[in-house]
Amino acid sequence: MVSKQAAAPLYQGQFGPFSITASDRQEVIVYRSALAVAALCFTAGSALILRQGAQPWVLYGLTALFSCFWLALGVSLATIHIYLKPLHQALKIFWLIGGLSALGLAIAYPTPLLLTLYQQPLTLFGVGFTFVALTGIFFKEAFCFGRLETQILTPIVPALLLGHLSGWLPLTWERWLLLAWAVLFLVFAGRKAFQPIPDDIGDKSVFAYLEEREQAS
Repeated sequence: MVSKQAAAPLYQGQFGPFSITASDRQEVIVYRSALAVAALCFTAGSALILRQGAQPWVLYGLTALFSCFWLALGVSLATIHIYLKPLHQALKIFWLIGGLSALGLAIAYPTPLLLTLYQQPLTLFGVGFTFVALTGIFFKEAFCFGRLETQILTPIVPALLLGHLSGWLPLTWERWLLLAWAVLFLVFAGRKAFQPIPDDIGDKSVFAYLEEREQAS
């Protein structure tokens, strides 16, 4: 009897043939599902603040949505396929720094987290690392697949955060950039659901080659 592994189709990579396993496919599904959850949480939070304003129940709801967004982003970073291991590790570290900073602010200040970030822009120096990690995903997707929405998101995210941090961005522009970010993030996550799974796995022969080089050094 031929095993499922032997029956799997072979792909020709840069450094030799490779096959895609059920585990590989499962990782991609988890990655895309986590991205979808993160996008939904971010879009829901953006819609709340843009439509309802800074009402107390909205602010506390935003804290819960941010927590869910952060966790989902962490899952996506754990399952994304990036050839450059140092870059992958850096994005994970940025994600962790952002989460720990958010936790510290939530403990240190009596106001809801998002209100603290808005009223004291310098606090973005810590929590902002979460969005550096997210921008890393957008950049990777833009570089690998040339998706228009990620090409736009890659500059939008730092522009909005740095604009708010420095105080030079008018409130109207902040609202429009936030709306564009939310809509394009949702478009990106939705389109990922219909992309062929092997695309997100990439060339496994490259991963094998880089791992061999690391072990040999």
